[in-house]
Amino acid sequence: MSALLALPLAGTDLVEPVAGGGQLVAAALIGIGLIVLLITVLKLHPFLALILGGLTVGIVAGENVNDVLTSFTTGFGTTAAGVGSLIALGAMFAKLLADSGGADQIVDTIVGRASGRMLPWAMALVGAIIGLPMFFEIGLVLLMPVIYLVSKRAQVSLVTVGIPALAGLSAMHGFVPPHPGPVTAIGYLDANLGVTLALGLVVAIPTIIVAGPLFGMLAGRWVVLDAPDTWESEEREVSERPSFGVTLATVLLPVVLMLSKAVADIVVDDPDRTVQQVFDVIGNPFVALLIAVLVAMVTFGRGSGMGLQKISDTVTAALPPIAGILVIVSAGGGFKQVLVDTGIGTRLADWADGANVSVLLLAWVLAVLIRLATGSATIATITASSLMVSLVDGLSTGEVSLVVLAVGAGSLFFSHVNDAGFWLVKEYFGMTVGQTIKTWSLMETVLSVTGLFVVLILGIFI
Repeated sequence: MSALLALPLAGTDLVEPVAGGGQLVAAALIGIGLIVLLITVLKLHPFLALILGGLTVGIVAGENVNDVLTSFTTGFGTTAAGVGSLIALGAMFAKLLADSGGADQIVDTIVGRASGRMLPWAMALVGAIIGLPMFFEIGLVLLMPVIYLVSKRAQVSLVTVGIPALAGLSAMHGFVPPHPGPVTAIGYLDANLGVTLALGLVVAIPTIIVAGPLFGMLAGRWVVLDAPDTWESEEREVSERPSFGVTLATVLLPVVLMLSKAVADIVVDDPDRTVQQVFDVIGNPFVALLIAVLVAMVTFGRGSGMGLQKISDTVTAALPPIAGILVIVSAGGGFKQVLVDTGIGTRLADWADGANVSVLLLAWVLAVLIRLATGSATIATITASSLMVSLVDGLSTGEVSLVVLAVGAGSLFFSHVNDAGFWLVKEYFGMTVGQTIKTWSLMETVLSVTGLFVVLILGIFI
């Protein structure tokens, strides 16, 4: 049985705690509690909340203030250089996909070929494909007119076809790089991106099926909604679009490149061989996404008739909307480094080892608690993965990737009134708060629990 179930920490190189266990636990609880309070009650921006929370943790733990500042700024800079660059490249790719009409091409091709009974499954597939490169909010805005149109033409509840699409979007957001959550957890826990990507897809497929088409059929009976007439005339056609094949190949390009490195690591397994070195370079997430963006400028940009200036403008326009995400994730890196340098993770690892707690279940529970408290999947991922840093020492590559996915599953749990996504879905679907909880919130919960279940099963064999 996997070592994940027993937390084999003996002999690992853990940070020496700066204070006793009680003081460190208190520091962590006070710091996390302050972050939750600042975000939820005082409505402070998460960037500032994470800075203040990180400083509080270090000071309460008894560290010198200058040492705390050094830890925070070091973690901030490292995260901005690594994770931040991936988020920026991913946003550029997604903007090119949307503005070129490539996303519309995927939607029209898949949905147009689906029969009435297969529409929920087609919508789940569309949500998953669109969700690979796009942030959840962008994908939702892009897909809502299509969800309206499909619901009206098929004469089925908006929820029946909408929930599967949302499940596909949300699962990709929680489990699959280059989304901020998985990429952040991969960076913090030093997980292998290719392996995590492969396992993330394995987890996402059954999870989307259960939380999407299957749960969507139930939710569509509980809440019956008609699509608003105002969207019937929504015009989504563009004069030129890249073909479906070219669009799909470009979307999957970074995924294939990153997976190729993981395959080469297994098949070749010789860092001195040229072929291994080549795959190590092109499969590096930064290089893979950079190649994908450059290719997309041709296939999406030139392929849809954009001029060079238009392509430049499109890429430039992708960056301002993600500025908030970049600074939040980077501040999360600073918060993580403070937790690591104070030795709180070491104390948590000692406790978990003595209690014989599954590291996967612990990772999921921590993410769930932060998600429920803050409403943010990104903050839940940052905080939970920060606490798990010392606990993954000694685990295999596959096991560390499963911890990343357990955190991702927990970060999706029960979106409710403190989550901006909750209100976005409510307004687009025209639902009451109660109806949104019965559909969207429960779908997120099913997604989270199913994801954990699949991760635990994989943990037995890895």
